[in-house]
Amino acid sequence: MTKPREAKYQAILDAATEAFAEYGYYSCQVSKIAKLAGVADGTIYLYFKNKEDILVSLFSDRMGQFIEEIRQAIVHCKTTQERILCIIRTHLKCMQENRALAMVTQIEIRQSDPKIREAISGPLRGYFQLIEEVLTQGVEKEEIMLTDIKIGRQMFFGTLDATISDWVTSKKPRSLEGVDDIVFGLMCGAFKISI
Repeated sequence: MTKPREAKYQAILDAATEAFAEYGYYSCQVSKIAKLAGVADGTIYLYFKNKEDILVSLFSDRMGQFIEEIRQAIVHCKTTQERILCIIRTHLKCMQENRALAMVTQIEIRQSDPKIREAISGPLRGYFQLIEEVLTQGVEKEEIMLTDIKIGRQMFFGTLDATISDWVTSKKPRSLEGVDDIVFGLMCGAFKISI
């Protein structure tokens, strides 16, 4: 894509994130996304086939950025302990900085039909693979104890996922500050990491 086209594409995804978070995927009209993006309704269809395509593209694009941010951050980590803490902190920071995206990923995508869930499974598998790579390296270096990498990844991701789900659905808004240390403490206990 050319730069102006890419900028408009990103603006539409940003607007869709806000609109889906505010109105819900099913109640949100494409015209609301267009209005928030500052484009004509028809412009949306130059970039996306339909509202479903917008949701899938939003998740794929943002999840791709998210995974890349984590990959870049863990490059500087020397131990498995540091990599696990880095993933936790980056995950929580990204969600805290973009509550609307957190709402879309935690609520709207789960309520979507199976076809949408299948379409977004690729980027999510990328995140799972990243976590499994870190855990596998930790086992190989004898920095953590874990007999089943898949179960370890499910527990690790599940803890982060449940934490964010609780945060976005809470009736009283609160900060995620300090939650990283709590989650890390749980992972240390589960993976037998000495602090």
